[in-house]
Amino acid sequence: MIGQRESASGAHFAFTDRWGGVSAAPFAELNLGGAVGDDPEAVRNNRELAAKSLGLDPTLVVWMNQVHGNDVAEVDGPWSTDPVPQVDALVTATRGLALAVLTADCVPVLLADPVAEVVSAAHAGRPGMVAGVVPAAVRAMVKLGADPSRIVARTGPAVCGRCYEVPEAMRAEVVAVEPAAHAVTRRGTPAVDVAAGVHAQLDRLGVRDREQSPVCTLESDDHFSYRRDRATGRLAGYVWLG
Repeated sequence: MIGQRESASGAHFAFTDRWGGVSAAPFAELNLGGAVGDDPEAVRNNRELAAKSLGLDPTLVVWMNQVHGNDVAEVDGPWSTDPVPQVDALVTATRGLALAVLTADCVPVLLADPVAEVVSAAHAGRPGMVAGVVPAAVRAMVKLGADPSRIVARTGPAVCGRCYEVPEAMRAEVVAVEPAAHAVTRRGTPAVDVAAGVHAQLDRLGVRDREQSPVCTLESDDHFSYRRDRATGRLAGYVWLG
């Protein structure tokens, strides 16, 4: 259920795998995405199971309506609006409030400054990385008192550069914005490494404490992958203080 979990000076990070939930195929088992065609009751049950396994109150987990953009929302509690606003990053200084990001190949980015007690979760697919969603999230954290030199950054399971094949023109567009995202598949065709691009952006911002998951979602049967399966579930990354 929880494929990776880590704590650092009062900040907590976690990434799920696909197991331990109640969803039926093709969303089996721990689908946490509510907009992929799964039974809504199964998704609610899965979100409750995942939260409780982390010691979290499911009602204090804030989700996003992700659209591959660069908008950031500052939150201090669960959403009071329905539908949930369209954003691709969240930031909070509220202890006990968990921020969640959904992915199935995109890069889930979790950020925390334990000293300032500010955390952020960002959804960085190829368009979001190019649009600068991660720098936008860091800027939002700084406005709340965070210092990039203190920020702890963790990126979770995502499609790797060797598997993310794209047309040459698309790679050129991405590399024009972020050269570190240049990649080549095992067959020698053009590819994009979104995680490498995200980490290069964080490095330029002064974020030094960074770790990247070694898991490629497309290669791992333990993780959902949209590029591999199309109809599939969503993984989640969680970050919180407490």
